[in-house]
Amino acid sequence: MTETHTRDYGGETERERANRSRATETDESETESESTAAERTTVCPECSGSLVTDTEHGETVCDDCGLVVEQDSVDRGPEWRAFNSGERDSKSRVGAPTTNMMHDKGLSTNIGWQDKDAYGKSLSSRQRQKMQRLRTWNERFRTRDSKERNLKQALGEIDRMASALGLPDNVRETASVIYRRALSENLLPGRSIEGVATASLYAAARQVGNPRSLDEFTAVSRVDKMELTRTYRYVVRELGLRVQPADPESYVPRFVSRLELSEETQRLARELLDGAKESGITSGKSPVGLAASAVYAAALLSNEKVTQSQVSEVADISEVTIRNRYKELLEASEGIAA
Repeated sequence: MTETHTRDYGGETERERANRSRATETDESETESESTAAERTTVCPECSGSLVTDTEHGETVCDDCGLVVEQDSVDRGPEWRAFNSGERDSKSRVGAPTTNMMHDKGLSTNIGWQDKDAYGKSLSSRQRQKMQRLRTWNERFRTRDSKERNLKQALGEIDRMASALGLPDNVRETASVIYRRALSENLLPGRSIEGVATASLYAAARQVGNPRSLDEFTAVSRVDKMELTRTYRYVVRELGLRVQPADPESYVPRFVSRLELSEETQRLARELLDGAKESGITSGKSPVGLAASAVYAAALLSNEKVTQSQVSEVADISEVTIRNRYKELLEASEGIAA
């Protein structure tokens, strides 16, 4: 009979050590084979060229030599086709994307306000009462605590003011994120929801590069100008927001559009503001006043009929400011030209 000898390697037998070494070699060979396979899927096996996917025919083809490496690939897209945005919206079966402009980010269920069934028929009186009770309880369950109720009210206020000011969706999203940060860092105690919401929207408009003046925000807000400025400074300081000074050129397109002036006037207004920046006369002056004065001076240079009262009404500043600033802009442009 043959005797089996085992040798101890610090508590590990010779057989166990051999099995462990074989397992390690197997793992290494599998890793090498996986890396080789991954390399083969991205490189042509014939000419080592780059591979491209032809989604129309379901093939993977070499971009250099035309070799078909893979065919009949699985199409993971939708089974329907659409030729315009209307068909795409009607055939799509997914919900709307998540958004910060809703307190629950749009993930909860909404019950429609129409009292109709799936076939478009009107509901009976008893069913209408039942649906109204379901809507009421659904709204109660969507806001579970005081923070969510606070957030729902503030986001509705942000959306209302942004609609009144004509601000795009990216400004609303940024304002919603700023308000969520202020709420999570407990900056609301002692301040009104409307004040923090207005300050968040004002900061977001300046961050995105689509600013509005304080007077425009005061006109659509439920807080006065002093509270808005005080809350804005507090939110920017506590959250560490980086808000650059408003550029006068960002107001020019809006003023030109409201006054129905030409592109030539807009170009001249930008050139006047560039000259004012080079001469250093913009420091410490209101960007809204500079923009309105540049538009008025550019209209005079391009022989377009516009009065100081019309510009002051659009920009919401006094005519005295326009008279003082547009002379400075013209003198600065003449000095640079000389």
